[in-house]
Amino acid sequence: MVYECLFCDLQLNDRVRIIAENELAYLVRDGYPVRDGHTLVIPKRHAVDYFDLFENEVLAINELLLEQRLLLTATDPSIEGFNIGMNCGEVAGQSVFHCHVHLIPRRRGDVAEPRGGVRNVIPGRGNY
Repeated sequence: MVYECLFCDLQLNDRVRIIAENELAYLVRDGYPVRDGHTLVIPKRHAVDYFDLFENEVLAINELLLEQRLLLTATDPSIEGFNIGMNCGEVAGQSVFHCHVHLIPRRRGDVAEPRGGVRNVIPGRGNY
């Protein structure tokens, strides 16, 4: 099967962007970060979204998320929290159809009202 995929191509042809990896997944900084330190964790095998992952890939992604969290908080004391998220399906906002997990560092005051967090993807649903 031949297909074009941004993340498959990245791991084959643009390895300089990879900042960490394990046997089944790798990390890159987001090309369009919403906050400094915004990182993507990507499985090496082409899987469309989270629901296509094997259990060992989920564990490998989680391992890199935890490692990156420790690194980011150790190097930037202004980080006080994180959003972890993924878009699964076009109607959920997925635009690159190779699974990837966003790790977004959060700092006090980076938005006026953080309450609701990811619930704010649908306007008006984050405030309760």
